[in-house]
Amino acid sequence: MKSGYVIGIDAGGTKVAYGLFNPAGERIDRAQHPTDVCATGESFSDTLVENIRAILARNNMKDTDLDGIGICMPSFILFDEGVVLMTSAMPGIKQFPMRAYLKARLNTNIVLDNDSNAAALAEYRRGAGRGSRHLVYITAGTGLGSGIIIDGRLFRGSYGWAGECGHMLATPDEGLMCGCENRGCFMSYASGRAMSARVRGQMTYCNTTILTPETADGEHVLAAYHENDPLAIETIETIAHYLGVCAFNIYQMLNINLFVFGGGLTNFGDVLFDRVRAEFDKYNHILLPVEFKIAKLGGDIGLIGAAEFVREA
Repeated sequence: MKSGYVIGIDAGGTKVAYGLFNPAGERIDRAQHPTDVCATGESFSDTLVENIRAILARNNMKDTDLDGIGICMPSFILFDEGVVLMTSAMPGIKQFPMRAYLKARLNTNIVLDNDSNAAALAEYRRGAGRGSRHLVYITAGTGLGSGIIIDGRLFRGSYGWAGECGHMLATPDEGLMCGCENRGCFMSYASGRAMSARVRGQMTYCNTTILTPETADGEHVLAAYHENDPLAIETIETIAHYLGVCAFNIYQMLNINLFVFGGGLTNFGDVLFDRVRAEFDKYNHILLPVEFKIAKLGGDIGLIGAAEFVREA
């Protein structure tokens, strides 16, 4: 008999968050710790197990009291096999059978999937995509990725990582090297990590900027933009261009007319996303409705989506 209790885990490049959800879908406990970016698959998984057991003990539960544990990661994952092929934010985790490793230590169902898929499922069921038939979720934060909902179901493709829009090539073999081991993917232009690298790289050529290597982050870039800083303006325009082109390419391929944007770059608000929309519209010559929305679920979106993996399974 199902209990309705699930744990969702959002394992990102900076932190790992855990949420215990009751049968009504309410989060009743939460834990978090910094990500060990040097971890191996084994050490990372051992840390997950340790924290899962602590949450269960705190709530007088055992692993057998759960319907399952959903885990999302910024990774290429063979979904059916539960294998992490590579994770750009945690380069020590490669070709690792994480689901099997965890199932040998936890007596419950384990669902392992990409973080963008988690966010797409969360927003579709409980956020900005409620009531829609299809949806493309684009996470624009430290990295860049997307999740695809078609007829109410996650579309994972043949191996499990459909929607890796950040690693589609915008300028093949040119531009910054990405963790995907290619130069010129969209992530190397339109992500928080790329923004910081670009700002630092352009400082040599822009002697009028108020930005410094220590302030090459989103908060300071936005503040500098409002001071009419030329490097900040150029940086935001570059990100907007590549985000708009990325969304347009997805629209041309899938003909899905609802885009939901999440991630840290949404903090730029209209400063960025009015430009993203303008870039999209510049290339879109068939004037049928296409909606751009901002995600509604905030910082818990990964936890909610990871928990929904279990319910979807």
